[in-house]
This record gives sequence, structure tokens and C-alpha cells, in this order.
Amino acid sequence: MEYLSSEKQQLHFDRREYEDDVLASLYFKMLTPRLIEEKMLVLLRQGKISKWFSGIGQEAIAVGVTAALDQDEYVLPMHRNLGVFTTRNVPLHRLFSQWQGKASGFTNGRDRSFHFGTQEYNIIGMISHLGPQMGIACGIAMGDLLKKNNKITAVFTGEGGTSEGDFHEALNIASVWSLPVLFCIENNGYGLSTPTNEQYNCKDLADRGVGYGIESHIIEGNNVLEVFDKVNKLAKSMRETPRPILLEFKTFRMRGHEEASGTKYVPEKLMNFWATKDPIENYKKYLIEQGVISDDDDLAQRSILKNEIETNWKQANNEEIIQANLDLEIKDVYTEFEYREVLSEENTRELRMIDAISDGLKESMFWYDKLVLMGQDIAEYGGVFKITEGFVDIFDKERVRNTPICESAIVSAGYGLSINGYKAVVEMQFADFVSSGFNPIVNLLAKSNYRWGQSADVVIRMPCGAGVGAGPFHSQTNEAWFTKTPGLKVVYPAFPYDAKGLLMTAIEDPNPVLFFEHKALYRNIRQQVPEGYYNLPFGKASVLKKGSDITIISYGAGVHWAIETLEKHSEVSADLIDLRTLQPLDTETIYQSVKKTGKAIILQEDSIFGGVASDISALLMEHCFMFLDAPVKRVASLPTPIPFDTNLEQQYLGKKRFEEVLLSTLEF
Repeated sequence: MEYLSSEKQQLHFDRREYEDDVLASLYFKMLTPRLIEEKMLVLLRQGKISKWFSGIGQEAIAVGVTAALDQDEYVLPMHRNLGVFTTRNVPLHRLFSQWQGKASGFTNGRDRSFHFGTQEYNIIGMISHLGPQMGIACGIAMGDLLKKNNKITAVFTGEGGTSEGDFHEALNIASVWSLPVLFCIENNGYGLSTPTNEQYNCKDLADRGVGYGIESHIIEGNNVLEVFDKVNKLAKSMRETPRPILLEFKTFRMRGHEEASGTKYVPEKLMNFWATKDPIENYKKYLIEQGVISDDDDLAQRSILKNEIETNWKQANNEEIIQANLDLEIKDVYTEFEYREVLSEENTRELRMIDAISDGLKESMFWYDKLVLMGQDIAEYGGVFKITEGFVDIFDKERVRNTPICESAIVSAGYGLSINGYKAVVEMQFADFVSSGFNPIVNLLAKSNYRWGQSADVVIRMPCGAGVGAGPFHSQTNEAWFTKTPGLKVVYPAFPYDAKGLLMTAIEDPNPVLFFEHKALYRNIRQQVPEGYYNLPFGKASVLKKGSDITIISYGAGVHWAIETLEKHSEVSADLIDLRTLQPLDTETIYQSVKKTGKAIILQEDSIFGGVASDISALLMEHCFMFLDAPVKRVASLPTPIPFDTNLEQQYLGKKRFEEVLLSTLEF
């Protein structure tokens, strides 16, 4: 086996042009995370910290890469990259507090270990779904390109993470857009217990760069001088000529995936082989031989570091545990947003809904020079619905970007843009396709502010809905996938005036917003719409008709079904409420109406189980029960996928059933 070769056990150091202080600095930078880990492993056994993901044996990579970057360049580490944090001089007591879930940490006890970021140190932490990290780096790097600031971004993954689709999507995006991202693969032998030969079937992961048109290199990951020198030179080149580079660092994980899992699955000879390649002991020996440091220097620095670790540990350990604060927990789900009304101009013109949305996007692009649009075919082609037609001529392709077909990494890239001070609007070509970007929406964007106070300033445009004979993969109205996810806002207009104003508010809002646009309404609904910029508040429903017999609650196309039915039955006196936004929901308007009429019917296009209507019905039972004169009724589509055939589609939709339920409820 390869690891039995005695030649390969040797680490060959070459100081090149570097001065003694640089060489010594790299050693002590590696020594810091090693000594911290040794302390943490003791504390773990004592039950004073929770899980620990050890990076022992891999310190040279995190330290070498981070030391080669400028302090204001972003690094996106994983859970074995303690050296990134210590090299960036993150205060140790704050790290220790983070690991204990205390307030001086970075997540207020809401997440653990290295699942956090800090703008102060330009570090963006991971989530447990490893793949989105790659796309975030692409977004950050895109922001740097737009700023023309000659900065690069470094992002880490393990060899196991390269099996995820997000890895491949991100490499493709970075290559197509020439983004200055340094993709760092720490190939440490095992993904938990799964060896590399069961993770991929190529000799070297660096070879994958060829397929994406990306320069790639293999680096001895246990040789800090080689890591630092190679990354230092590549980083300088990337700043001058922006492009992505893929690096594969050969290393080994000397402890378990996390401490509880152990390493019994690793052959003893393999462990012994890598033990001889310890990055710290080998480098120390070299520095002593070269006269850069002495044994006394080493002992003295170890003593200083241990005292610093102990002092900071005591500071963190003496900190009080976080006291539960219900108001703060709820408040921190969203980034604070103070809506400030921008009144519309008196001049109006008749617009279709599709034109109003286009107008809203265009006005926002003028309003925010750091707004970037991304989506499939949205540039010269103008998108499949022509909403962005002509935008490239006005705003250029830097801000109106065609994307590869990779929804997941593009959503993550939108988040990266937000981290780097931009706003992003991502168009899902059809709302159905959001399933391919579901993970970063619900696990990355939605949880960002709650976890570490970072806004996710991303709007996802969602062309949705049936009634156009598009079948089961282009017709879904899937708002209920997102209304139950804390941290997301969900907007669903039914009229051109609302669509334009609410879209501009969605872009103003620093929180992630799912903006649903019903395709059947695009060219069928017209309305007088103000020219120029104006906005409308979230969480404020529109009462379209007022009556005394019953309250009808709907949104999107359902609003127009209700209007048609009421026009047919002029004898019905109804309050008709267009919700406009589903999260936040205007419960006050709903309750006031139902308390007045005593009857309620909720109409939605989505299938009935688990939909918005179910939640509103439950709220009415909880808050308006004493005022009800009849059961709350829900009308929705069939519990089937959406069929293609026109007759089947009409049968599927709840439009025809609404009339029957409305009349029977009135008679109750």
C-alpha cells in the first residue's frame, strides 16, 4: 500500500525567501489550535463542552491558507478548521463561550461549535448541510468582483463534501463567472467512517478541476511551508487575474469524525503512517535544525499559550449561562426592518401584472445600485416570461446575470452577495424548480439572522400556479413549503398595483422573501399602476369588498375566483379579504371581519392538507370561536399532482367547488 513507502513518510521543508519571523510565526500559529484542542479534549471528557470535531493533524492547512490571505478577505471554514479562527485572532474566551453556548459567543447559545460567522473577522461559518458553503463563497467573490477590490475568497470542504451537488454547482458557477474563489479540499481519508475509495472513483480530487475548466493543484497538507507558499503565490495571482482555483490538500484525520465515533475503522498501519507526518512535530524539528527557534523558545511559547488558554477558559467558564428571553428569541428570527412608506406618484398607467412586476424590478435596480438579479435566461433573452427584457441594455450583465441550471448554489450565492453588502433577487424559472434550491432557503437563509445576526437580503421570485395547462412540474403553488419556516417572509399578490409595490418592499427588506407571481394572472389582469417608485407594507391585507353575511379569505388567483363568484351572486353580502402577504399574516383584519360576519370561508389554490387555509382555520377557531355561526370552511384543490389536460386541470382546481361551499355555508 502507498502509505507504507518510507520515502512518502518524509516531509521536505523549503524556506524559500521567507524570513525567520515568518517561519516561526507559522509554527506558533499551528501550535495554538493544537494546544486548545488538547485542552478541549480534556474538558469534553469532563462534560464541560459538548461534541468536538477534532482537527488534530490538519492544522497546517487552516493556518497556512489563512496566513496567506489578507485580513479583510473572507474565509469560509469547516468544523476542523480551528486554525482559521485562531490565525484571525478571534478572542479565545469568545470561542470558548461559543462552545458552551454562552452569550459572549457568536450565536447566543443558538448553535454550537463552528456553526457561526463573524463579520468582524471576515469568517463565515458552516451549517450542517455542508454544500451551501461553496455557493456562499461564490456570492462573496462576486461581490468583490463588482467592487473591483482585488480580493479573493477561500472556502473549505472535506473530500466527503465533494460528493454533494452543491460542490459541483459552485465550481461550475465560479468557472463560468471567473470568480476569485480558492476551493480548498481537505482530503483527510474518511467521511466519518467511509473511506475515500467509497467516496469517489478518481485518483485525485484535483482532477475534477479539469472538467470545470479550473486550474487545480495537489498540495502536501501536512507541510505548512508548502501550503503557505503555494496559497500565497496563487492568491497574489488571483487578485491580479480573478479566477477560481481548486486545491486538494492531502492530509489525514487522526481522531474520530467527532470524538464519540472513535477511529476503530482505520487500519493501524495507516494511523501509524500519518502519525510520522505530524505537521507540528515535523516542522518544529526543521525549525530547530535551521536555528530559527530553539527548544527553549518552544517551551516558553507553549507556556505562554497554555496560560492564555487557561485564562480565557476561566473567563468563559465563569460567565453566566444564557437566560431564556422569549421576546428576544422571537425578535431575532428576523433582521429588524423599519418599513418607511414611499408614496406613489399621481400619474398612473394601465399595466398587466407582468408589466407591473417588471416595472417594480426596474425601479428597484435604479433605487439600489448594489442590487443583482440572477436567474436562468434572464439577461438578453429577458426570462421565459420576458419580465427582464431589455434590462441588460440598461444595467449590464454584471447586475443582470444568466445563471447555469443550478438553483441551490445560486440561492447560496445570493446569500454570499448579502454578506458582502449587496442585495440579490433570484428568479426561479418556475416555482416548482425551487425544490432544487430548497436546502439553502430553509436551512441557510431562513436561520441566518437567528443564528448569528447576519441578514439574508435575498428575494426569490416564484412564477407559480395552474390554469395554463403546464402540467405537474410547471404549475405548483407551493407557498406552504415556506410559510411554516421561521425566518422567511412570503408574499403573494393578486393585482398589478400590489405586485409592484410589494416587490419593491421585498427588495427593501433585508430578510429573505419568497415572492409568488401567479402565471395565469401575468397577462390577464390589468390595473392602473402608479409610475415611479412606491412601496406597500407587509402584513396588511386588502379588503376588496365589504359585507355582512360572510368573510371570504383568499390570495393569488383565488381572489379572482371569489370575485367572479360574487359577481354571479349579487345577493351575497361578503367581506372579501386579499391577504397579499402570508408571512407576516394580517390576523387583525381577518379576526375583525369574522367577528362581524360570523361565518368564514378560506379559498386557496394549493391542495388542502397542510396549506395556509388550514392554519387560518385553526386561528379562527382559537380566536373567534364565540363569534362563529357556522363551521369555518376551506376550499382548495384536489390532493393530487396537477394534471396537464385542460379538463382534468379544471377538475383539479377548487374554483368550481367554491361556489357550492359558499352557498351551503351561507345557508348553515
